[in-house]
Amino acid sequence: MDSIRLPGVEREVSRLILGTDYFKPELMERIAPIMDEFTAIGGTTFDTARIYAGGQSEEALGLWIRERGNRERVNVWTKGAHHDANGPRVNKKAIDDDLDRSLETLQLDYVDLYALHRDDPTVEVGPILEALNAHIEAGRVRAIGASNWSYARLQEANDYASAHGLVGFSFSSPNFSLARANEPFWAGCVSVDDETWAWHRDTKLPLLSWSSQARGFFSGRYTPDNRENADLVRVFYSDDNWARQRRASELAQRKGVTTIQIALAYVLNQPFPTCALIGPANLDELHSCRDASRLELTEEEIRFLEG
Repeated sequence: MDSIRLPGVEREVSRLILGTDYFKPELMERIAPIMDEFTAIGGTTFDTARIYAGGQSEEALGLWIRERGNRERVNVWTKGAHHDANGPRVNKKAIDDDLDRSLETLQLDYVDLYALHRDDPTVEVGPILEALNAHIEAGRVRAIGASNWSYARLQEANDYASAHGLVGFSFSSPNFSLARANEPFWAGCVSVDDETWAWHRDTKLPLLSWSSQARGFFSGRYTPDNRENADLVRVFYSDDNWARQRRASELAQRKGVTTIQIALAYVLNQPFPTCALIGPANLDELHSCRDASRLELTEEEIRFLEG
């Protein structure tokens, strides 16, 4: 499996990143084979977060790592400082508390990648970066990034880091897929627009996309008349996206692959470093993602898909 390099991370980050948002220890019999096969096909990097499954995602991932004894062969990426019922929590105390709890739950001394799960634009970037850098210096985090931050805030943060001799964000994790989001999935979520895409093209900051396959929009299960999934309707149903789906299906037929594989290949064939978070429910879906990651799309094919 292809991979990218992130400064500070010893192991390469696989272009496919296994999402674990629904993982729980009680599901180990079901999820362990998926994690085993993911590493067998060359996957190195696992995505989790403090809030996933109420902390059980981190617990399950840590349990699997201990059972397999493979800590030095995998990258653990977790996220913290998510908002709660009282509002934003992007501050030093929340970062410190969440990372402490994550490491305790994972039963690890450090995580390879750490991202802020949300942003609070009212908070200055300086104190945030200083808090994160303290954990890098302590060896608890190898690389830092931001999930759902605007490109303007990312640039502001990295300018501050450069001016003050700090480690800046080495990756961003917004939503990016062939289907363009009509509105955020949840409040505070960021999807890539044209300006964000151009900024990543120019800066080459790696983009680690969540919902890279548009939550099944390209799976064939959905049509304009099928409106049973209210969130999918709200976020992805649009004339433009249905046209993109039709073009993806046409290109898939020409290449002898599936439409959803074309959608995943789109994310991985950009003019800047990208990785795609995937959430396969079984081994067949995992193998489909593996095969999609090997597809090469030309610039002409990318332009065709976009319309």
